[in-house]
Amino acid sequence: MENIAELNFDEAGYSITTSDILEYLFCPRFIYFQNYLAISQHEEKRFKVQTGRTVHEDKARLNPNYLRKKLGVVERKKSVYLSSTRGMRGIVDEILFLQDGSAAPLDYKYAEYKERTFKNHRFQLTFYGLLIRDNYSVPVNKGYIVYTRSRNKLIEVGITESMYNELQDIIAVLTSIVVQGKYPPPTKAKARCLDCCYRNICEKVI
Repeated sequence: MENIAELNFDEAGYSITTSDILEYLFCPRFIYFQNYLAISQHEEKRFKVQTGRTVHEDKARLNPNYLRKKLGVVERKKSVYLSSTRGMRGIVDEILFLQDGSAAPLDYKYAEYKERTFKNHRFQLTFYGLLIRDNYSVPVNKGYIVYTRSRNKLIEVGITESMYNELQDIIAVLTSIVVQGKYPPPTKAKARCLDCCYRNICEKVI
């Protein structure tokens, strides 16, 4: 692989966001079309996207006493903007600082809990966890998701070192796509292509 780890984020004028991670996990070519070729998704017209964004405007907050007793929270920061020299940036819904000296990101999802957490949700928490580690120099071994359409059900998600390593590999590939214009392979889940806004141009790019 061509010196991807040595790419200079400052010179490139680009940093990775959680949206980039989610879109890459859906299909790597999203990043190529949207961030390298600057072809808009026109996502403002998509109901699901709009609805997902409004959850951050009117979501119900968990009771602080509940968090303190159940999770051992000693401090709680809300809507925290963080950036990192790794070329990452994002706003964490909440950062929970715990009694054992560790911290955990908490993210609200306008979704129902389906008895499992999806990969994109797990890696979004991992992304926030890495930002927290870089900024606060504390261990982050888990995160939490609140599923607002399941009566604010709170789910704990473990964050392992292998997940951090995989995330950093994803960030390296993302950066090579955006900075160097490398055309990535498509998603292996072909059903995702049916409703893709880039489907008409995807296979025409050489």
